[in-house]
Amino acid sequence: MTPLEIAANAFTAVAIFLAGRNSVHTWWTGVIGCSLFGILFAQTRLYADVVLQVFFVGTSLLGWWRWLRGRQGAPLPVTHAGWRTLAWMVPAGVAATAAYGAILHYYTNAYAPFVDSAVLVFSVIAQLLMMGRRIENWPVWLLVNSIAVPLYASCGLYLTAVLYAAFWVNAVVSWIWWRKLAARESGAALAPVAHTL
Repeated sequence: MTPLEIAANAFTAVAIFLAGRNSVHTWWTGVIGCSLFGILFAQTRLYADVVLQVFFVGTSLLGWWRWLRGRQGAPLPVTHAGWRTLAWMVPAGVAATAAYGAILHYYTNAYAPFVDSAVLVFSVIAQLLMMGRRIENWPVWLLVNSIAVPLYASCGLYLTAVLYAAFWVNAVVSWIWWRKLAARESGAALAPVAHTL
């Protein structure tokens, strides 16, 4: 366990906790945590995870803006993703995992290329859903965390593995919380209509 791993875990833990609480501060704390994780993963030859952290930094900046001003200058509400969106995301995720895993396997000395690729691809999907404040980001994060915990433990990143296990629990709690938020926001939006009938 290094100071770099401790710092990366600390900032990322705060960011994930804030995401679960639907706080816009998740994004800037995430930028710091992901930058630190990018360096850490480069040192441990988890190259797909390095690419993922670069993606996270960029999308965190965009997500920060979208959450604040994403819908005609107003904050985005918490909503569900449509079935059509989910129907193409899952097979696309599996295909992208296989393709990128093969590239890592044949052209780099990556550790666990296909598993690492699955973490990358489905994290991208979860992040895109989170940027749109879609509830379904949380079950995708559950999948990612289930893959990431044994991956990180197997290459000696024990603190990171423990953190991702905590993220798994946080994703369950956050999934429940976001569903309640969406129901509350939906009810608030329908109330003025009902009042005028």
